[in-house]
Amino acid sequence: MSRRLLQVATAILSLIPIATGIITMTGVDDPLYAALDLPRSPLLDSNLRFFGGVWLGLGLAMLYLVPSIERQTGLFQALWGRRVPRRHRPGLVVAFVGLPPVPFIGFTALEIIGAPLFVFWQKQVERSHAFKG
Repeated sequence: MSRRLLQVATAILSLIPIATGIITMTGVDDPLYAALDLPRSPLLDSNLRFFGGVWLGLGLAMLYLVPSIERQTGLFQALWGRRVPRRHRPGLVVAFVGLPPVPFIGFTALEIIGAPLFVFWQKQVERSHAFKG
């Protein structure tokens, strides 16, 4: 469980919210929603842009902690831990609305399975660097 591999994995994963956050900041013109023929509602457009900005900020925060990942336990856990209250969401979505598109099933698996594994991995890296320190 190397520090370098954790840094690379975190940097790569940070690109997902950075890219999708930028795209979502296009509001109702987001290509993901194009097929849905969404209404040109200022409220909907504003909310999509807002959440796109939040998502972008999450990705930038993930990228920020990469160089000192072994010392950024609190931020690392907060970024991954923010998914904890949402763990019930996938089941509710499927029950009430249906299955999301395939890429979102993968993102959901990353939230449910990956988050605890990444937090555990970072903790191991923190411990190994504290021991060497």
